[in-house]
Amino acid sequence: MPTPPRSPAPPQRQRPARPPVWRRRPDWAVRRVATSLSLVVLAAAGVGHAVVTGLDSDINRIDPFKDMKNRPARGHGMNVLLVGTDGRDRISPEDKEKYRLGGAPCHCTDTVMIVHLSADRKRASVVSLPRDSYVETPAHTDLTTGERHRTHPVKLNAAYAEGGPQLTVRTVENMTRVKIDHYLEVDFTSFMKTVDVLGGVRICAVRPLQDPVTGLDLAAGTHQLNGGQALQYVRSRHIDGAADLGRMQRQQRFLAALIAQATSSGVLLNPIRFREATHAVLGSVRADKGFGTDELIDLGRAMRAFSPSSSEFTTVPIGKMAYAVKGIGSTLKWDEKKAGQLFRTLRDDQPLAPHRVRSRVLRVDVAPQQIQVQVENGTMTAGLGRRVDSELAATGFRTTRVPVDAQDRSLRRTVIRYDPRWDRSAESLSVALPGSELRPATGQGPLMRVIAGADFKEVRKVRADDPSQGRFETVTGDQVICP
Repeated sequence: MPTPPRSPAPPQRQRPARPPVWRRRPDWAVRRVATSLSLVVLAAAGVGHAVVTGLDSDINRIDPFKDMKNRPARGHGMNVLLVGTDGRDRISPEDKEKYRLGGAPCHCTDTVMIVHLSADRKRASVVSLPRDSYVETPAHTDLTTGERHRTHPVKLNAAYAEGGPQLTVRTVENMTRVKIDHYLEVDFTSFMKTVDVLGGVRICAVRPLQDPVTGLDLAAGTHQLNGGQALQYVRSRHIDGAADLGRMQRQQRFLAALIAQATSSGVLLNPIRFREATHAVLGSVRADKGFGTDELIDLGRAMRAFSPSSSEFTTVPIGKMAYAVKGIGSTLKWDEKKAGQLFRTLRDDQPLAPHRVRSRVLRVDVAPQQIQVQVENGTMTAGLGRRVDSELAATGFRTTRVPVDAQDRSLRRTVIRYDPRWDRSAESLSVALPGSELRPATGQGPLMRVIAGADFKEVRKVRADDPSQGRFETVTGDQVICP
């Protein structure tokens, strides 16, 4: 895999000249402008019903809660089951060809998420449920065959195929004991419209992302994706061996970027733009009958105060990665204990991510926990090897904890010697050691040799853009969007 190119340093910006005194606005004028803007926002909130009324009639209505019994007790906050479906039959032939959406649409779910909006409307917690999760459906009638089924094991996405939204809700509630308050179903068309109406979404890739099936082809770096490109990004599952788990992580990262774009683009602060944007999207969305005007206003007001750090993302903990079930195939078996703790926290309306002061952690391709390092002191400075080893270990790298003296003790620049077969690990290590020089050493094996030079100052904190690291962790939106 090619090494991602280093980004050039941003050009220095010249500070604009200070305007002459006669052109400066007095403080009272600035305060008046700020007060006027505040009044506009308050007025927009006050006329919310006038702006939004009628929009809920654009939504295609379904009743996923019909005749449901023995449901979980309601917790605090609001839980929305967000389901992503196919719907490629409503996409133009040109876009189908351009974004590789050929083939017949399937009656299935590609994405299933529980979105929890806290009672104080200051936090959104998103839990991804893998579509290949091992679940047990309640007794139901198959919508396709009309056959009556007893409780039986299936993959999660099969619940939608057998019993539609209602069986999907019942299955999720049975597995999580989280009561679903609202159901929202988004297909390819509504997804693309949402992205385009916001002017695109910015995504950062720490390495090239290529999927021959969806046609995704992104170089390392920052990209502004339109609706079709964004669809390729969230659908891709043939980028690496992580498959669906990697795709879910990209979906979470995209959702964080979408929230950041929505809250910074001015759409939520402008009642007219909010109505226009919402109207463009809702025509291809399906929702329960209770998701109406009040809920749209409630959601819009909540998101006005949102920032990327207000959102948090995780995936239900997996206990067995390839849990074989006769007649079903390979599934993902949840870790019952950890999943129980996760959903209990959600029911109690508590944050999933621990409170912490944000630090500038750099993203790398390979998790430091997967990189073995031997530190050598390439200077005459006593204790430098121990210091570098300690700082790398504190950042997560698997150091030997036994630093040694290098043969050459006159190094001015820190060197990383690595086997070219582990070039991604070497590149990730070099991010943690700014200014270091990479030197290939064929046949060295997976162990990285760091020879500390006189230029060493510090080890920078890094975390992986790696699905295996995020499988059981919760991250906040500000940790996964572009810096």
